[in-house]
Amino acid sequence: MRPNRWQAFSPLGNPLQQFQGEVNRLLDHWVGSGAPLSTPAYPPVNVWEEGDNVHIEAELPGLDTSSLELTVAEGNQLTLKGERRKPAPENGVWHRQERGTGEFKRTVALPFLVDAGNVDARLENGVLHVKLAKHESARPRKINIKAE
Repeated sequence: MRPNRWQAFSPLGNPLQQFQGEVNRLLDHWVGSGAPLSTPAYPPVNVWEEGDNVHIEAELPGLDTSSLELTVAEGNQLTLKGERRKPAPENGVWHRQERGTGEFKRTVALPFLVDAGNVDARLENGVLHVKLAKHESARPRKINIKAE
């Protein structure tokens, strides 16, 4: 009896199925344990421009102002540094911990130069709100046109 077309490739199918099973097993191990496959940028931020200002919001639940540092460098680089301490359950045992702990540093390139002396930053309900004014050199200027 002559083998049909699909039986001719069956020897390849078995190792591929074994490989797929191993990959699934590894993914189940890592994802099932709560370990991230890749670390997203922390903290997540929103950046938008409104008039002569740029606004930044950063999610920082559970942190207070004493554990945060905010700096502006090179005219358009905002850096947020801080630390989230690991909570210790008094009489419990960890089963899952998905919220990151430890030190973090996030630098955001702003769309234009800002005035580092004109910054308003406040932390409300775990969200850091930062408002930075455009630097004078980044503001549009009206140019008078001369007639000849």
